[in-house]
Amino acid sequence: MTKFRLPLSAALICLTSMSLALAQDKPVRLTFDVATIKLSQPGTSPFGIKPLPGGDGYTASNVPVKLIIGLMYKVPLRQITGGPDWVNTEGYDIEARADHSYSIDDLHLMVQNLLADRFNLKFHKETREGPVYALAVDRSGLKMKPDGTGQGMTIPIVPGGAGKVVGTRVPMQYLSWWLGQQLQNDGRPVIDQTGLDQSYDFTLSFMPQLPPGASRDNLPPELQELPSIFDALKQQLGLKLEPQKGPVEYYVIDHIDRPSRD
Repeated sequence: MTKFRLPLSAALICLTSMSLALAQDKPVRLTFDVATIKLSQPGTSPFGIKPLPGGDGYTASNVPVKLIIGLMYKVPLRQITGGPDWVNTEGYDIEARADHSYSIDDLHLMVQNLLADRFNLKFHKETREGPVYALAVDRSGLKMKPDGTGQGMTIPIVPGGAGKVVGTRVPMQYLSWWLGQQLQNDGRPVIDQTGLDQSYDFTLSFMPQLPPGASRDNLPPELQELPSIFDALKQQLGLKLEPQKGPVEYYVIDHIDRPSRD
């Protein structure tokens, strides 16, 4: 019996070490420590959603679930299908807190997990060929300044006056999503083909896209003189949007429930 004890012990130690190594390699699922979710009361102020300045939480006021999905997964709302009507019509207040500061990407992952845990969100992705805009660097050369510090906790692109927006620490994935939001009338998602992997600061002035049938003559004079968003991207940022056929990714909601109680 003594002959087998050492090999057996060694085998057990080896298996234990392997188990610990596998456990260490497995990524920790990021979740908030505390999160309250409540249906917004009638008359609640217009919706808003943002990370906390310190990076230790997320807050939302009167935000529809579909919009949360779109923001957290950086997918235009027109590319989210399925689900009951209430995902579009019911607003929710969310207060989520973590025990320390996290990056903006980690916070978005935590909200994604919150949607899965509290709303029982389940979805699958479908890729379909369709019309897209490819975002690329124009032959005139890039005119944005790389920030070099990564995405911050504030909203990357904010209004900066009539017909102007200011971008701070903007990654290309976010810019592509934002451009798709500005071009809702076109119905084309914007796909990043710039090859740029940094965050950038910029100011962009352009005439807002008008609804079908609307005349630019109804705009204030200071907006009528501004270039289209296509020309503004080339002239001011050194980027271009090229219409083409490409893969369009859809998020199809398979299941979702109203949130579980706290």
